[in-house]
Amino acid sequence: MFKNPTPRQIAIFISIIIALSINVLLMILKLMGILEISIEMGMLIALFSFIIAFFISNLLIKRFIYRRIKLIYKNIHRFKLSKKDKFTATDVTDTILDDVEKEVEEWVTGQEQEIQNLKSLEAYRRNFLGNISHELKTPIFSIQGYIHTLLDGGLHDDNINVNYLQRAAKNTERLQVIIEDLDAISKLESGELILEIQSFDIKQLVYDVFEELEMMAQEQQVHLQFKEGAERNFIVRADKEAIRQVLVNLISNSIKYGKKGGRTKISFYDMDTNILVEVADNGIGMPEEHLPHVFDRFYRVDKSRSRAQGGSGLGLSIVKHIIEAHQQTINVRSTPELGSTFGFTLAKG
Repeated sequence: MFKNPTPRQIAIFISIIIALSINVLLMILKLMGILEISIEMGMLIALFSFIIAFFISNLLIKRFIYRRIKLIYKNIHRFKLSKKDKFTATDVTDTILDDVEKEVEEWVTGQEQEIQNLKSLEAYRRNFLGNISHELKTPIFSIQGYIHTLLDGGLHDDNINVNYLQRAAKNTERLQVIIEDLDAISKLESGELILEIQSFDIKQLVYDVFEELEMMAQEQQVHLQFKEGAERNFIVRADKEAIRQVLVNLISNSIKYGKKGGRTKISFYDMDTNILVEVADNGIGMPEEHLPHVFDRFYRVDKSRSRAQGGSGLGLSIVKHIIEAHQQTINVRSTPELGSTFGFTLAKG
């Protein structure tokens, strides 16, 4: 009869049914000769039946059903309110049945979404703990092996003692890199890292990073250069040291995974209020299915080669956090055997 009836409407409906039923019963008794009653008396009895049924059914519905619906509605409604609004009174009237179905559906959907989010966070936490355990275990076991070999007599063997000490030192450096990167990403995620925004020449900063990575590039036989048309100098506003870290990570990655005799090109594009910086190489590239995950912690496209190249596996994740801390964006496009291009934006100075 009604899509979302109020208690009064339900009571009226029930009362009509009862009154009609009593009236029909009286008519049947009259036709059977069991009861002699006039039409006026029958209508009067039906009217009184309706009134009595209405008051009783309305009372029972409100007392035993509607009151409980009100309580459920209030709880759901208060769960959905902000902390500030929770201290204000909830307006609950006879019309709440019009909205309670929608409210319950929204609440259930919200709870399901929250459960899914919690499950995702739990899976992420397990994966993170597994990844960090694996990353730390490798250098620790290596250091342990080298030291035990030296203690078992290798220390007095000139053929291995210095070599093993150097290898152990190299693994301690890798441990230090992992710990420092974990500390950096923790500060970025918690907002503890305060950006020191200033205006500077982004092209000059790239020059400085080129000089810093020059030996590494020469060892890998990768040529560092600016793309044709990138002669202009652009002033940007950002944390200079944080952006230096971004450039060092991206350019060093392009060198590590570049081809012998290959190149890394830096280009700048004027994007109205922002400057787009791109770091492109003609290295090994990545399959498309890996691209959505390259900024995840400890994600490695080629695990064996990545660990052989060193690093913590957190570099690109730190890069993404730094750029997002500047309220800017970073993206990647790549093709296997053709190379990769990382692009990020910075506000103009």
